[in-house]
Amino acid sequence: MAKRDTPPRWDRRMQQRLSRGEAAALGELYDRFASLVHGLAHRVLGDEQDADRITREVFAHVWQHPDAYDPKQGPLRSWLATLTHRLAVQRLRQTETAALAHSDPADTCAGAPGSSKASLEELERRIRRASVAARADYIVTSMPAPLRAALELAYFQRRDYRQTAADLGVTEAEARRRLRLGLQLLSTAHDTGTPGAPPEHGGAV
Repeated sequence: MAKRDTPPRWDRRMQQRLSRGEAAALGELYDRFASLVHGLAHRVLGDEQDADRITREVFAHVWQHPDAYDPKQGPLRSWLATLTHRLAVQRLRQTETAALAHSDPADTCAGAPGSSKASLEELERRIRRASVAARADYIVTSMPAPLRAALELAYFQRRDYRQTAADLGVTEAEARRRLRLGLQLLSTAHDTGTPGAPPEHGGAV
């Protein structure tokens, strides 16, 4: 197993090229990770234009602050996912708070503090649900292909573990093992700062 302080060669080289100001490196980075960034942003925000805006902000940040990524702290993919998640959650909180403030001024006046508090609590629950959904998507797309394939067969195609084993060409015991490991990873979507979720990578924002 690779040590944490020995990141993939591509990640190190990309960081070096970006630090030198190579525009071609940014293009390669975009081609490789734009779909990931946009997908995570859209999962949080639920809006195509907002997801486009966050995608531009993420890659603009990378171009302007290439040294913010430290290869020793983990994969470039995880760092980009963390940055995307943070910016998207910030945008969601800003837009929803503004909408809440303008939806019904009577609810936010001093005479209705309970209604205002309830609205804010509901906002935080919505943000939490969006964050969990985004982390779950990231976990599924990042997990090893054998685990992802088992989960997709079992939960999206409604195959039991015997059918999953037959479809994958593995033993039933191996199918159960893959499903168990996949579910263990997926369960971490509800935890903050866990290995399964986009990690709290230093300098992401």
